[in-house]
Amino acid sequence: MASIVIPDPSLVVLVGAAGAGKSTLAARLFAADEIVSSDALRAMISGDEGDQRVSGVAFRVLHRTIGRRLARGQLTVVDATNTEAAVRRPLVARARAAGIPVSVIVLDIDPATVARQNGGRSRIVDADVIERHLAAVRRTVDGDTLGREGFDQILILRTSSDALALKIDRRPTPRPG
Repeated sequence: MASIVIPDPSLVVLVGAAGAGKSTLAARLFAADEIVSSDALRAMISGDEGDQRVSGVAFRVLHRTIGRRLARGQLTVVDATNTEAAVRRPLVARARAAGIPVSVIVLDIDPATVARQNGGRSRIVDADVIERHLAAVRRTVDGDTLGREGFDQILILRTSSDALALKIDRRPTPRPG
């Protein structure tokens, strides 16, 4: 059984393809008010969590919300695909600016499982989109880039069973000042 120590406060960035189980993992391990979800923000803005036309607005709200939460010293979980370094870098920068540790949990789940899980969701994502996500996750993991991106802690989950068994241990961390 995998476990991870999560400093509290901290920023936890989830990485994985659509259908990999990020939202399920977040909902199981964290309180609803600790999770900032790109899908939930798209749903709030347009009424449809899959409406990619409002992604720009949703991600501006996501980053503003994360910045405010970190400034207040609140544990914050980013529930989005976050498969590209260019998307993760600003998140790490926000945590650094707030003096908050940042962890990443990667769901590097095999493609067949992701496809099966995607097929069982209420909102099915196109297979070509998932293939792009999976390829980006593969490049990230195989390229060992997360440490260079500035994450303090990296956990890679390889199976849905690993994700289901994951436990967290919250450790209060005093904030400087």
